[in-house]
Amino acid sequence: QVQLVESGGGLVQPGGSLRLSCAASRKIFGIYTWGWYRQAPGKERELVATITEGGTTVSTDSVKGRFTASRDNAKNVVYLQMNNLKPEDTAVYYCNAFPPNKAYWGQGTQVTVSS
Repeated sequence: QVQLVESGGGLVQPGGSLRLSCAASRKIFGIYTWGWYRQAPGKERELVATITEGGTTVSTDSVKGRFTASRDNAKNVVYLQMNNLKPEDTAVYYCNAFPPNKAYWGQGTQVTVSS
């Protein structure tokens, strides 16, 4: 059974930084393009960034220049470095394959940006 565990969230002031981690089962890692997603209260889950098996990253316009995905294949971990955080970045953040596989959704990690 595939397991994804996100961590690294927390409360941070506007302008601050966080690095999220996603630990994936070795069995599936290295095959997919991975995505970071987020869901804010009352909103649909949205894609934030992707990273290919070769390390090519793409970020959505709302986070471009602030968020960067990366991966460590040796450790089977995907990261999301988030800088210059804004209150509108407040959400639960998830990792999943891209396109997402509904069987892979984990519990996510809460990010709250507030002064």
